[in-house]
Amino acid sequence: MPQAAQEIFQSHKLASSADIDHARQVLSDAYLPLHFPSASPSTAVDLRLNVVKVGRVTAGYVRFGDAIRIHTVEATDYHVDIPVSGRAVMRAGARAPLYGSPQTARIFMPGYAADLDCDEEFSQLAVMIPRADLNLELEGLLGRSVTKPLEFSAEMGLVEGPGRTVLETLRFIDQVSNDASSMLRYPLASQRLEQVLIASLLTQPHNYTDALTSPIAAAGPRPVARAVELLRAHPEHPWTVSELALRVSVSVRSLQEGFRRSMGTTPTGYLRELRLEQVHDELLHAEPGAVSVSDVAARWGITHFGRFAANYQRRFAEKPSETVRRSGRSVPL
Repeated sequence: MPQAAQEIFQSHKLASSADIDHARQVLSDAYLPLHFPSASPSTAVDLRLNVVKVGRVTAGYVRFGDAIRIHTVEATDYHVDIPVSGRAVMRAGARAPLYGSPQTARIFMPGYAADLDCDEEFSQLAVMIPRADLNLELEGLLGRSVTKPLEFSAEMGLVEGPGRTVLETLRFIDQVSNDASSMLRYPLASQRLEQVLIASLLTQPHNYTDALTSPIAAAGPRPVARAVELLRAHPEHPWTVSELALRVSVSVRSLQEGFRRSMGTTPTGYLRELRLEQVHDELLHAEPGAVSVSDVAARWGITHFGRFAANYQRRFAEKPSETVRRSGRSVPL
């Protein structure tokens, strides 16, 4: 019998059930309507379902103890099925089947019903990204409206490339969401992780890849200056580069190139430095015992504490804890 993989998102349990009807209902509510075509009313499914929301993205862990077949209605959003144990034959409509394994995931596009024929002790990470949000991000990168549906290469390797980045991000989300003081409760941190997932998925080959990799003119000084004004005026706003580019009437790629040429950084990098200043100021003026360094960092959208500490020391020539001591106050870590 295959060995079950370690359960993920354990602090976000949604269901643990052997009842076939209950399993169908909770999976349908979390993702999209589905049924088990080969199961009878008495079939025991031994389902484990954990689900966490990361901004607008739904990330979940799904495990079945026994072999099972799943059939869904036509999807309206994008789904990424990432096996972590066992194997499954994955089909999308009448398209060729893909053999999902811990080395290979499948992306399901809107407009196709999914059919999964799963081995016993099969488990996977199931990610759902709203079509509207993915299209909006793509349009921001292109600087124009999307006229044809976004179609990914359905097979996504998990050993390297975008698949590995998505998997590592999900494992990081698992790590921080299992903490009692989860950073996911802070909107800027949750948004940052959501953006990593969306941006990583858009590096998977798709029908707009050539357009995204073609050369583009840099934004001029005026849009860049206006973008800097917006960021400095409202560093607490949940900026995405797409929103910022829209506000200054250029494409994301053009704005990024303009920042690179005139500022030597990216819009995201510039905003990160502004928020680092806010963290420094907040630590310096915090009331004794009122906040923790990690809470302040997460509230300002910082998700990688090791990198944060290094950037903080580079910028202010001291560790965050030294800022606290220099202020004459004590802040819990």
